[in-house]
Amino acid sequence: MKIIKVFNNNVALTKDLNSIEMVVMGKGLAFQKKVGDEIDEEKVQKMFVSPSENFAAKLSELLNEIPYEIMSLSKDIIELAEKELRTELNDSLYLSLSDHIHFAITRIKNDIPIKNALMWEVKKFYKAEYQVARLALGLIKERTGVELPEDEVASIALHIFNARQDHTGMEETVTMTNIVKDVTNIVKYHYGIDFNEESVNYSRFITHLRYFAYRMLRGEINDDQNDALYNQVKRQYGEAYKCTIKVADYLEKEYSMKMTKDELAYFMIHIHRVSIREKRMK
Repeated sequence: MKIIKVFNNNVALTKDLNSIEMVVMGKGLAFQKKVGDEIDEEKVQKMFVSPSENFAAKLSELLNEIPYEIMSLSKDIIELAEKELRTELNDSLYLSLSDHIHFAITRIKNDIPIKNALMWEVKKFYKAEYQVARLALGLIKERTGVELPEDEVASIALHIFNARQDHTGMEETVTMTNIVKDVTNIVKYHYGIDFNEESVNYSRFITHLRYFAYRMLRGEINDDQNDALYNQVKRQYGEAYKCTIKVADYLEKEYSMKMTKDELAYFMIHIHRVSIREKRMK
């Protein structure tokens, strides 16, 4: 594995025998190394394929500002997240998370706290990521001595959730979260109920809503118009139909998105399920 660019003493861009470019990280692995030198692979702590020249340039820029210790900390948090969530996360998280943690620590040291307006929504809708992010805050305190506020749990959870999607941007993730929040409130106030957030039906509803919002923002909504299913569900769940129309009106007004009959039918089913149990409990 030969070096084709040295970013700093701890990070380099390399090329393997198959001419695949990879970014490698490790304490001192590029110290006093130059282009063409071989990397001591025993020192490599993390390696990932460089997806583009843009990525390498962005990494180079960040490494001029972010200490290697923060990059290493991010690596450990990501490995913890992958273990807890039993999934692989997008390599771009190494950049975004390192940048975020470094900036958050700097703000706290300068007494400039920043509130996360979506903290309660993230806590409710992305529970698994939120729990991992809470562990991350403990690791950050242990390694840096800096105790970040709880708002940062939500921020880190959003970064983790974002990395679980297929190249979703953070702006898109925030928009998805707002859609989930707004639609949930429409259902809540239409029926005059409070949700049992531990129930299976609530979990199914939120999962459907999250992935609907994800597909909607990417223009991947199913174009099928299943009149038979739509008419049957509309007749059977009249109140859920009225609520679903409110949701459809909101989405069309705010996002210029017109729901298909298939989507309307599935929304009616999920809204009926999540509301009927709460009404019975009430």
